[in-house]
Amino acid sequence: MIRSIRRIGYVFGILLLALLVNITYVQVFVADDYRSRADNRRVILDEYGRQRGPILTGPEPIALSEETKGALRYLRVYPEGPMYAPVTGFYSIVYGATGLERTENDVLTGSSDLFFVDRLQQLIAGRQPRGGAVTTTIDAAAQSAAWEGLSGTSGAVVAIEPTTGRILASVQSPSFDPNLLSSHQPQQIREYYEELLDDPSQPLLNRPIVALNPPGSTFKLVTAAAALASGEFTLDSVLPGPAEYDLPLSSRTIRNWTGEECGPNGEVTLIEALAISCNTAFAWLGNELGDDALRAQAEAFGFDTAFEIPLRASTSRFPESPDPPQTALSAIGQFDVRATALQMAMVAAGIGNNGVVMEPYLVQEIRAPNLAILRTTDPVIFDTAMTPQDARQLQEMMVAVVERGTAGILQGITDAEGRPVPVGAKTGTAQTGNDRSPVAWMVAMAPATNPRVAVAVVVEDGGLAEVSGNALAGPIARAVIEAILQ
Repeated sequence: MIRSIRRIGYVFGILLLALLVNITYVQVFVADDYRSRADNRRVILDEYGRQRGPILTGPEPIALSEETKGALRYLRVYPEGPMYAPVTGFYSIVYGATGLERTENDVLTGSSDLFFVDRLQQLIAGRQPRGGAVTTTIDAAAQSAAWEGLSGTSGAVVAIEPTTGRILASVQSPSFDPNLLSSHQPQQIREYYEELLDDPSQPLLNRPIVALNPPGSTFKLVTAAAALASGEFTLDSVLPGPAEYDLPLSSRTIRNWTGEECGPNGEVTLIEALAISCNTAFAWLGNELGDDALRAQAEAFGFDTAFEIPLRASTSRFPESPDPPQTALSAIGQFDVRATALQMAMVAAGIGNNGVVMEPYLVQEIRAPNLAILRTTDPVIFDTAMTPQDARQLQEMMVAVVERGTAGILQGITDAEGRPVPVGAKTGTAQTGNDRSPVAWMVAMAPATNPRVAVAVVVEDGGLAEVSGNALAGPIARAVIEAILQ
């Protein structure tokens, strides 16, 4: 009997020890993870009892909390809902938080350590704690121009300030209304959310930083940068540019979008090859350089790196160990090359910033409830993708694309004083390979030297020819550039 009791005691002792270990693990090691889970409704309900701080663009709120007379004291409101949805995300009683509402939750709720003194003062004064404010880097004029330009299409726009990495615009279409997901009507929220999930156009997808598309001919900027870095090529180097390029080790060929040779006797200079987007010249160039050189150059611009801005962006990629035919296709942005709009904006920004690629960021300032600035984001260099000399050559090449090449729609842009501004750009149309229409691209920077803005526009299900980047994505890029310059 005593032995049986002792055994039971051992069992209960082990169970008690396991319970203590589990409690310690939950309370000490994973408490923050559980607390920050999007579906932790107990924490969310507690947060609805205090005034959540605003998300700002300049002085204007793009997300704020309004007091109600219901059980939930505050309602989250988005004055420009769908236009800023990729930035703000939503704050839902049912589905938790996304976007900056999630990544900056501790600031917006006032629970950040930055607000310790403020919380102490509010406790002593007997006031309800309030959240702090988050000021974004978004330029309202650029955001509005991108939103209007994308209307009725499926695609994304990202604009960056090249010298700092500040994200000036981040827009998607189709979008969604965060007001409907942040209401106090659970049934309405669920119905709208299910409607969004069932929509084949995926409006909940944060297209500017998540959607991966083949960059097509815009990737020729990376290939050109690798060519200049090799020391074997200059703007005036003559490349073969036949109407068709025979892929090595293959019976397949690559054709130019015009169906013709790129120059007299099937030859073309490097600068003209970029200006007219000569596929055969760049396919040949890719094989001359090799996949290792292309990959190293792409990675210097940000490919194969996961960026948090603080929203987590998809990792743009260059394929591992492609064979010669695949390398030729990769050099013109096809095969398994994939990029976000954010990534291609970084490519243009790095070229414009004399070869220095800055880390992109979306939050400019953290402010106290009284809007006093507590923290400011400092620009950070990601990598040096090119020498200043090579970058200036590529800037000249991109200007040629506008002045006598495939991006003519960007001609005639002026600044606020009406003075003409030189613009550098690259168009692209990418085959998706999944029974969808090609994707149309435009990446650009303005002014072409010391640019104030670099922009990438991608229109999905867009064009049927190389020039569609100019026709479909070009007007949007122009509108964003003019919004910044004027």
